[in-house]
Amino acid sequence: MQKVEICGVDTSGLPKLSAKENEELMVRIKQGDTKAREKFIIGNMRLVLSLVKRFRIKNLGADDVFQAGCVGLIKAIDGFDIRVGVKFSTYAVPMIVGEIKRYLRDGNSLRVSRSIRDTAYRALKAREAIESRDEEATIAKIAEEMQVAQREVVYALDAISDPISIYEPVYNKAGDTLLLMDQLADEKNTDENWTEHVALSEAMGKLGERERKILFLRYYEGKTQTEISEEVGISQAQVSRLEKNALQNIKLNIS
Repeated sequence: MQKVEICGVDTSGLPKLSAKENEELMVRIKQGDTKAREKFIIGNMRLVLSLVKRFRIKNLGADDVFQAGCVGLIKAIDGFDIRVGVKFSTYAVPMIVGEIKRYLRDGNSLRVSRSIRDTAYRALKAREAIESRDEEATIAKIAEEMQVAQREVVYALDAISDPISIYEPVYNKAGDTLLLMDQLADEKNTDENWTEHVALSEAMGKLGERERKILFLRYYEGKTQTEISEEVGISQAQVSRLEKNALQNIKLNIS
């Protein structure tokens, strides 16, 4: 994975797009601009490369795995909804990783690094120890027991798990087949969550343009108040005040 050139692409020379450039290109992509699509793909290949490096690859070439990651990137571009208001990378990472895992699994060559496996096995032991004390083994408790970050526990356990299809049959008798997807509930798109989403959208719509932008940069882009002040052109104290007022107004409009 130390190669500079993958799939004929000089990875050291890959461009890096800003958040604003990504947003503008994505809008053009959704309008059918093929040149914007090509530029967006090339500009996000660094993301694919960073995810490919997570895997230890022995029997398969890095070129093939990188191509699989690019397939996931393209699927993410096609499925991304700009109206949702989240960063593209947040949406794309699981799809890219999933496509890489699918490719490696189909080739029966998935290799997880030793350090990640060791972390996963330590997490399993920690979970067993916590459960032996009749406590709920949450990710937070496992991470605390191991004295590592929660994200390390999540990633390690995910790396050693074998993904299965939601169309996998879990019961079959007398011609009646029960699929895994039949036992899955949609806990996200409930009536309550839908109502809250509508209320939040209406509350956001009552804010001023600058307040909406500050909240977007703060909570969707993850920027600091100092970074926002430089981008918006006001002081950090003003950003803080506008943010607090906007959140207070949203609470009042929703309650």
